[in-house]
Amino acid sequence: MREITVGELCKILEEHENWIRTRKKEGKRADLRIANLSDADLSDADLSDADLSIANLFGADMYNANLSDSGLRKAKLYNANLSGADLSRANLSGADMYNANLSDADLSDANLSGANLSSADLRIANLSDADLSRANLTQVKNLSINKLSTVKTLFKAKLDPELIEQVKDKYPHLLKKPKSEE
Repeated sequence: MREITVGELCKILEEHENWIRTRKKEGKRADLRIANLSDADLSDADLSDADLSIANLFGADMYNANLSDSGLRKAKLYNANLSGADLSRANLSGADMYNANLSDADLSDANLSGANLSSADLRIANLSDADLSRANLTQVKNLSINKLSTVKTLFKAKLDPELIEQVKDKYPHLLKKPKSEE
């Protein structure tokens, strides 16, 4: 794990903000791969298009953060507060989001394949066109059949027994192998 001081994090965020503001002409894209950011306060931060792959974000506060198009592959997000966060088009494949607060988060078009969302709170979360193949969705709070009806795929996802039966009855196509994987 790469240790990041508060001063270094502030500098990385400033450079990234400049990079976004100047449309990638000045500054630098935030590279926080393998960084230890557990319990960090990143609320309202703009980390769109940043690389946070394999980062430790255990218990981090990312309320209202902009993480759209960011790379969070295999990130450790358990117990993180992502309420109101924009995670649209983010790559969260293999991320551990156990017990994360994702209420009112935008996960549209996000890649959540193989992610662990067990015990996460998805109240008012937007899952439209999200890839939930192979995701662990057991004991997820505020997950309904209506919300699942908007996802791209649930191929090989782990669901609670009552939800899997509802999906089989109403949206069996979501359980089939996506055409992109054939």
